[in-house]
Amino acid sequence: MSLTEQAIERIRQLIKDGTLPPGARLPPEQELAAELGLSRNLLREAVRSLVTTRVLEVRRGDGTYVTSLSPELLLEGVGLAVEMMRGDDLLEITEVRRLFEPVATGLAAARITPDQLADVERHLNAMIAAQNDIEALNHHDDAFHRAVFDATGNKSLSALLGGIASRTLRARVWRGLVEENAAGRTIAEHAAIYRALAAGDAPLAQAVALMHVSTTETWLRENLGRSRSGAEPDAVR
Repeated sequence: MSLTEQAIERIRQLIKDGTLPPGARLPPEQELAAELGLSRNLLREAVRSLVTTRVLEVRRGDGTYVTSLSPELLLEGVGLAVEMMRGDDLLEITEVRRLFEPVATGLAAARITPDQLADVERHLNAMIAAQNDIEALNHHDDAFHRAVFDATGNKSLSALLGGIASRTLRARVWRGLVEENAAGRTIAEHAAIYRALAAGDAPLAQAVALMHVSTTETWLRENLGRSRSGAEPDAVR
């Protein structure tokens, strides 16, 4: 490991062993550097890296603290990484989504509360109302899936899938712009998911979610095949 990586690991170890629990304030820079046997510059580099990954946060005029270490924070980097992917890498992420999202949707069907179901229905109705507005349609598409993920009651799964699904939004927008009746098909697929959730039918919810994600994956695979002969569409980059 590089010296910076070693410094990062030393701070992580303090967090993992409970010396610096979630919400704890780091000791003053000079004191912590001496305790860890690091130069102050090296400590600063390690802190900057851990701030980027949401392990630490700097509060201006107050100091540096360990974050809540919640899944929403720690898995935020997944979405940021997906945002930088393009072409075949984006297709791989869609395959990951196909593996996880149907199972999550089935889990949501078994656990969803009336209020959560009403939230899903609200976004479905908004999608129906926005059939002629592709950007609004896709906004509520994203919100629909986030509501389903939240209904699983599993924060880690929700954060992971939220990052993966939301960062493919550009691909769905481009699909809506170029495919005939894409809005109608998208709404029909989401309506099928909602009905399965409302019925509390986990196997059906998993099946219709698999069909929905597979439709997107098939489209993306076909369009990537065409794009290899020329410039990739912006949404797939």
